[in-house]
Amino acid sequence: MTLTNKKIGFIGAGKMGEALIRGIINAGAVDSSNIYASDVYKAGLERLHSELGISVSVDNKEIISNSDIVILAVKPQILGTILAGIKDSVTADKLVISIAAGVPIADIESGLNPGTRIVRVMPNIAATVAEAASAISPGASASIDDAESALAIFKAVGSAIVVPEHLMDAVTGLSGSGPAFIFPVIEAMADGAVYEGLDRHSALTLAAQTVLGAAKMVVETNMHPGELKDMVTSPAGTTIRGIHELEEHGIRAAFMNAVIASSNRSKELGK
Repeated sequence: MTLTNKKIGFIGAGKMGEALIRGIINAGAVDSSNIYASDVYKAGLERLHSELGISVSVDNKEIISNSDIVILAVKPQILGTILAGIKDSVTADKLVISIAAGVPIADIESGLNPGTRIVRVMPNIAATVAEAASAISPGASASIDDAESALAIFKAVGSAIVVPEHLMDAVTGLSGSGPAFIFPVIEAMADGAVYEGLDRHSALTLAAQTVLGAAKMVVETNMHPGELKDMVTSPAGTTIRGIHELEEHGIRAAFMNAVIASSNRSKELGK
């Protein structure tokens, strides 16, 4: 599925909306002249227009009228209000993509006209650097082409998979919130190296690249993380000493509980 000549409108140009806009443009998936964005924060819109050349407006209906695909990039708490304001503008020829965390397709359908084509997506902030981990779930009225269009958008800014909607809360807890779990890990690893005498810049560079390299090995080798860990862990060596320290402090339980807690919060937001 190609996005050539598709016009994409963003309702909401906050951190996630901007990350997607920048990612799509940087990937060359859609020309900036075919991207539209609305937001209540006018100064932010003017900055995006100046920096990226996209069309902006404070009027959501104007964005919809100019777009083939409308991406709802707003907080779940205000989505209902947004839907009420745009309901009459979302005609049958529009594909609606929602990235509002925790909000089920049924709630979006109830706020728009019957038969509206809806795809629910959970991306993450790494769209800014074209390394997002996204999952999509098409609604009942969405066609195969609609699902492929959504996949094309989010594959342009990273990886994207299709999952049943009942698993979207788990996706939110894992990849949606996940980057925020890893940033403190990178910082903490760098802190350890600074403690041992390495300068801050070098420590952060090596820590970030270490995480990036480890992730790439999992993705590209298709080996189990445990196997990859064993490749680095020699008997009575430095690595096993560090792993023992992590296990003593409950590293696995901490990360599991973080994902579970975030998933549960996603469920709460959808109620």
